[in-house]
Amino acid sequence: MRVGSFVLAAQFPGQGQGEALHRAVRSAEAAEEAGLDTVWLAEHHFVPYGTCPSAITLAALLLGRTHRIRVGTAVSVLPTAHPVALGEQAALLHVISGGRLSLGVGRGGPWVDLEVFGSGLGAYETGFPESLDLLVRWLREASVAAAGERFSFREVPVVPRPSESLTDAAGPEVVVACTSPSSVRLAAERGLPMLLGMHIGDEEKAEMVAVWRQFARAAGVDGEVIAGAGHVSAGVCQIADRRTDAVEALMKAMPGWLKQGLDAHVTVDGRARSMRDPLAYTELLCALHPVGTPRLCVDRLTATAERTGIARFALLVEGSGDLVATEENVRRLGAEVLPRLR
Repeated sequence: MRVGSFVLAAQFPGQGQGEALHRAVRSAEAAEEAGLDTVWLAEHHFVPYGTCPSAITLAALLLGRTHRIRVGTAVSVLPTAHPVALGEQAALLHVISGGRLSLGVGRGGPWVDLEVFGSGLGAYETGFPESLDLLVRWLREASVAAAGERFSFREVPVVPRPSESLTDAAGPEVVVACTSPSSVRLAAERGLPMLLGMHIGDEEKAEMVAVWRQFARAAGVDGEVIAGAGHVSAGVCQIADRRTDAVEALMKAMPGWLKQGLDAHVTVDGRARSMRDPLAYTELLCALHPVGTPRLCVDRLTATAERTGIARFALLVEGSGDLVATEENVRRLGAEVLPRLR
């Protein structure tokens, strides 16, 4: 089982953006010190829900500050990025870090980001498959040309090539955030693992894994790729000596953050949007995920792995909103939970 942290650089009420980013960096460093496998970095624009606008940029910083831990984007939003530019950055970090980058990508939402970056609503509604395929080709081939609806250019060499890594010539893994049957099928037909959100439980995640396998087999994906797919389950982790204390820490801090963060999202076309009730959502996350004593956390993670077949986790550890408490949470995850899982 491979357990990592999920860092949103969340700006809680009363905090500055610099404080949120400092906590994000420090919690990632603490994750390496605690022995975690990966630190996954979220990306958001123009909202306090997450103050990191470029997961790949923050990944570069953390890869330079760490020595062992993998660093993943969760996710780089493809509709607002050129896939070749993102591919070049990912290839560069893969080579110079010794293969420690995991590139998570996603479709994002119909937010005003599409207007600001000039990609338009079509990049979100129909353009994701083309962007994903171009990105994967860039990370796997020696030279690439494009003749699609969004991207068209003559053949150019890939520099640097991910295969030039001295420790991992296979190139960085690509993980796809999946929230719908269409995105599950998209990932499956390409043999790419999924990142599944923290808003759904084990039963739904198990169903999505089963559907992924069906689509992958139908597309002729190699059986070893299917069997070894490293899907990732996102969740929340808060550790305390008593479950009530862990729940209380999250219930005090997360609803305020969720309300101001989620309310700040603006759709690009004025479409109506429905946002979760912050209090009910926090209660749901506490019920679904490892929130409680170390023993409870071990049991929850083990149960999820058994029910879903997923053995990789990205756990939000900053739910208290406090730097000292976050570092202690990460320390306890490494010292009191990981040894029992391994």
